[in-house]
Amino acid sequence: MPHAQLDPQARQDLALAVVEAKIRKDLTWQELADATGLSVAFVTAALLGQHALPADAARAVAERLDLDEAAERLLRTIPLRGSIPDGIPSDPTLYRFHEMLQVYGTTLKALIHEKFGDGIISAVNFRLDIRKVDDPEGGSRAVITLDGKYLPATPF
Repeated sequence: MPHAQLDPQARQDLALAVVEAKIRKDLTWQELADATGLSVAFVTAALLGQHALPADAARAVAERLDLDEAAERLLRTIPLRGSIPDGIPSDPTLYRFHEMLQVYGTTLKALIHEKFGDGIISAVNFRLDIRKVDDPEGGSRAVITLDGKYLPATPF
């Protein structure tokens, strides 16, 4: 039976323990995801407190990280989502995403509505992919794909 976790601190504490164990065991997020059969983006988000893991995935991760039964159980709970407290993030990487939405948010909204009509892009029926590609001008580029189901607004 699914259970909801209403204490964001519990999941934050677990996320800290997960990261500490991941570092101690010298594992990558991909290696942890591989143990579950789920995507690296979903598993990473779950381990950082943003999703519930299915029981078998929680068990696989807990075993890989030597987490106890209470931690495994907490990984299965539905969290209180949201990982950026206090509005504007101060971490440079997170801030750049905030900046991108500040600059391109209204553009994204306008183009989505023009192509699809009135509605939203789901963050529940959603996929995320991050790839590193070579930049023809030198260095690397990050290709981030946000793939969410379009949900039309419906009059009632």
